Amino acid sequence: MRVLGVDPGLTRCGLGVVDGGKGRSVRPVAVGVVRTPADQDLSQRLLGIADEVERWLDRYRPEAVAVERVFAQHNVRTAMGTAQAGGVVALSAARRGLPVVFHTPSEVKAAVTGSGRADKAQVTTMVMRLLGLEVKPHPADAADALALAICHLWREPMRVRLAEAEARAAELVRAHKARLAAAAKAAGTTKKQNETGARR
Repeated sequence: MRVLGVDPGLTRCGLGVVDGGKGRSVRPVAVGVVRTPADQDLSQRLLGIADEVERWLDRYRPEAVAVERVFAQHNVRTAMGTAQAGGVVALSAARRGLPVVFHTPSEVKAAVTGSGRADKAQVTTMVMRLLGLEVKPHPADAADALALAICHLWREPMRVRLAEAEARAAELVRAHKARLAAAAKAAGTTKKQNETGARR
């Protein structure tokens, strides 16, 4: 599976494409950063991000898109910009019928380093090791985008299997309740018939 990982942001939006193979093998395909000037109108900044994401979707044709979820930030303005950029990415992917999954920073860190409290340097080091990169992706947004793609490749199959298991369990519960209801109805009908026959 090929995944486009996106570390959203208005000033810098990290993009990384990773191919997943058998087991947990991963291979880098492309990495980069979309930059928009802070003095530009918000709508134009979002358009710039959308246009570049569209180009990446056309060029690399990922099968899924993984976006970092805005979890918590002290700067509300920064959080808003990050969320808006993430929304633009999700919209571009959705228009192509691509699945979009949002991963929290702690999920990404845990998947890549084994610790949800890892810092950016640790994430970058592990990304380089996992993908066999000799040069550090720069800036950190680029490394984070690759980490998001890796996280998705490793977590999504498990999430799908869990969802399928939950769906099967729910169906079994529904079927069991239906059988109980049918049995109760049949028992009630038999009892009523017996009472009617006794009165006769």
